[in-house]
Amino acid sequence: MRKISLVTGASRGLGRNSALHIARNGGDVILTYQSREADAMAVVRDIEALGGKAVALQLDAGRVSGFPDFARRVGAALAHTWQRDTFDHLVNNAGHGDVAPLAEMSEAAFDKLVDVHFKGVFFLTQQLLPLLSDGGRIVNLSSGLTRVSAPGWSAYAAVKGAVEVLTVYMAKELGSRGIAVNVVAPGAIETDFFGGAVRDTPEFNQFFAGMTALGRVGVADDIGPMIASLLTEDNRWVNAQRIEVSGGQGI
Repeated sequence: MRKISLVTGASRGLGRNSALHIARNGGDVILTYQSREADAMAVVRDIEALGGKAVALQLDAGRVSGFPDFARRVGAALAHTWQRDTFDHLVNNAGHGDVAPLAEMSEAAFDKLVDVHFKGVFFLTQQLLPLLSDGGRIVNLSSGLTRVSAPGWSAYAAVKGAVEVLTVYMAKELGSRGIAVNVVAPGAIETDFFGGAVRDTPEFNQFFAGMTALGRVGVADDIGPMIASLLTEDNRWVNAQRIEVSGGQGI
């Protein structure tokens, strides 16, 4: 039986890349998008072209009040597409960036980071636990910025640090169900994250490349295969770990 992975924020960037690599590894995918439905459906078609099944569902990862309805839609998709009532893997990838010096960060921007990256991860996982198979996997996304600081990223890095602590507690509490929980911390990546700043702004790109042992910033294909591999039986004994995938950033 093919495994089913739910990947949030998979219409673009690292989520899209992870979903495609999951499909290449023989898995099926439920992917979420916030507003880019056409992009999400393109990912569905790409997965189907690889021989897998996929469903795209709308989700605002920062609006906890919408999570019960989302869980119901996940249940309906499982029953209709797979004739199942559970899925196997949850990848909490959805997110955004916001950069400002400590003295200038607004409360509204701070709250949005907390709502999406921390509160959203906590309560979405909570809502989906009844649908997650025993023996399953959860992968949360953090950032290399929890270990190496860069001016302006204090709020973003702080909420990602909270996710790293949460991951350890998830692993402890879900261990009795055989569910392994890990957190992947990418370094600077050339995607459209934060408006494509690392990809499209030469000074950003050069700054982070200069911090990295391999002399360049990452691309989505450096991260997606790593996330997909954590969901396989080859890594079944990896649990409660922070795994940085940064090319040696800031060493």
